Amino acid sequence: MVRLLKFLTPPPKWKLPVYVLLGIFFGLGCYVLYLSKAASYLSDSPETCVNCHVMAPQYATWNHSSHREVATCNDCHVPHNNVFNKYFFKAKDGLRHASMFALRMEPEVIFILDEGKEVVHNNCVRCHSQQLTDPKLVAKVPNHAHNTQDRVCWECHREVPHGRVNSLSSVPNARVPLPESPVPDWLKEYMKETELENE
Repeated sequence: MVRLLKFLTPPPKWKLPVYVLLGIFFGLGCYVLYLSKAASYLSDSPETCVNCHVMAPQYATWNHSSHREVATCNDCHVPHNNVFNKYFFKAKDGLRHASMFALRMEPEVIFILDEGKEVVHNNCVRCHSQQLTDPKLVAKVPNHAHNTQDRVCWECHREVPHGRVNSLSSVPNARVPLPESPVPDWLKEYMKETELENE
């Protein structure tokens, strides 16, 4: 351990510049985490999903659905078999979303990937298991076993909970909570004053 520390410690004449650069990189890293609202992604709040404006249609349609009262985005779109898998999937999916959004690669129409489909289907079954095994439904509904065991839920329930909406252009005036601006108030005031002086 001591040898590793000696190896990583810069020579005396380089200590100050190295520490200054490390401080700058650390500060920039913290600022990027602050701007991206990274801590909000640890929560289950649906408002987190609209940190990226491309998710506005999904938020708006969920907000007008019956699922709004009983399920958040994470209840459907994140595995619940154990806490490690939940946060691993969340991190992996979130990094993919963030990188696509940052690189402007997001599609106009968003479709769920196969891995996400499996998670959503498992969560449908998790929450609605009573409907799948209810003896009254089994007795009254024709082909109940075929309709509930041999297909994914959205073959029949296609519009739950997001309706037919898939793109930003389909809900251009959707009311969604806008993320707070990360720009501090003092800087906003300074920018206003500068604009007024330049006019």
